Amino acid sequence: MKPYAEMTAEELSAELVDLKAQYKKVQALGLHLDMSRGKPCQEQLDLSMGMMDVLDSSSDLTCEDGTDCRNYGQLTGIEEARELLGDMMENNPKDIIIYGNSSLNVMFDTISRVWTHGVMGNTPWCTLPEVKFLCPVPGYDRHFAITEYFGIKNVPVPMTPTGPDMDIVEKMVREDDTIKGIWCVPKYSNPQGISYSDETVRRFARLQPAAPDFRIFWDNAYGMHHLYDHQQDYLIEILAECKRAGNPDMVYKFSSTSKITFPGSGIAAVATSPNNMEDFTSYLRHQTIGHDKVNQLRHVRFFGDIHGMVEHMRKHAEIIRPKFEAVENILERDLGGLGVGNWTCPLGGYFIMFDSLPGCAKDIVARAKKAGVIMTPAGATWPYGLDPNDSNIRIAPTYPCLADLKTAMEIFTLCVRIASVKKLLAEKQAQ
Repeated sequence: MKPYAEMTAEELSAELVDLKAQYKKVQALGLHLDMSRGKPCQEQLDLSMGMMDVLDSSSDLTCEDGTDCRNYGQLTGIEEARELLGDMMENNPKDIIIYGNSSLNVMFDTISRVWTHGVMGNTPWCTLPEVKFLCPVPGYDRHFAITEYFGIKNVPVPMTPTGPDMDIVEKMVREDDTIKGIWCVPKYSNPQGISYSDETVRRFARLQPAAPDFRIFWDNAYGMHHLYDHQQDYLIEILAECKRAGNPDMVYKFSSTSKITFPGSGIAAVATSPNNMEDFTSYLRHQTIGHDKVNQLRHVRFFGDIHGMVEHMRKHAEIIRPKFEAVENILERDLGGLGVGNWTCPLGGYFIMFDSLPGCAKDIVARAKKAGVIMTPAGATWPYGLDPNDSNIRIAPTYPCLADLKTAMEIFTLCVRIASVKKLLAEKQAQ
């Protein structure tokens, strides 16, 4: 079929009649398929069930340094867990703090702390007339929701195939001291699935912010989430690069095992400089006597070391790789050559990004919902849910079973075609 834009009004009208007939048949099926969030499927969760067996009532819950994990203590986490996550995050265990089950919670907590108490002795953000945060777009809606919750102004920055537009980032942070941070998902980004280039990471490390309390919130959520053994994105380690550039304190690096073991019962961590570590622990002493050390020990005993984690992630890849490939194949089969959208083909992570014709995303998502396919709301990948082009849609392939996913994607591409034909037909009729 030729591109829709090359069709006459008569051809588009005929195509629309046919597509609507197909859509009515789909609606009659009464489906309910959930693709709204990037959640692991049951088969992925089952991979970690052995973790429930590594500890029981007869287990020795003592760490190598003599710490009894049943008791208070170890504010920054047990040494074995710091070593395991240090290997996972490519950082020195001494530069890591182990938290509870959610890195998102740690990010919220961090913003809350600097909001009320400032960064390393600087002015608390809540006392300033205006605070801004840079938000690479399209990006992660839950990041944007945190800063929005505190009344921080979210400022969109365009993403490129190599990461945020660094010309814009460098200029803005250099000239505006009300800009206090930037959200980053540097590897297999949400929603594009791209990884920052070497040049982008180095330019981040060499930023010259006007604000002394500017921090990069580096959420390396998908550092180990490859889809293929021999095609994998590589990311320069940001803390080491910042140290080389003379900016050792500029980054908070977050990660967790949420999509490695159990999302509801993983362990999260922050890696950062010694100065930032001191700042973090100064408030942690007032907040807790230590996070769940039994869970930390459970993870360590389950994986053994980083090699065990790598093998575990290969099993994840075997489950979700066919799903990503199915999405890409159906998009190409149903939409390729029509000129009605483009999409990413990532090598890892949890998402595929789809860009429709301008002004069609909300229509597509709403139409899919009426046919029983629930997707992330259109606009969610922009601060305040305001996508200026109404074109960006996040596809989350992991949660449905493969058969349901294929059905959902066929409905999705049908909705894309209907919305696109309607738009192009209206434009031709208005001429």
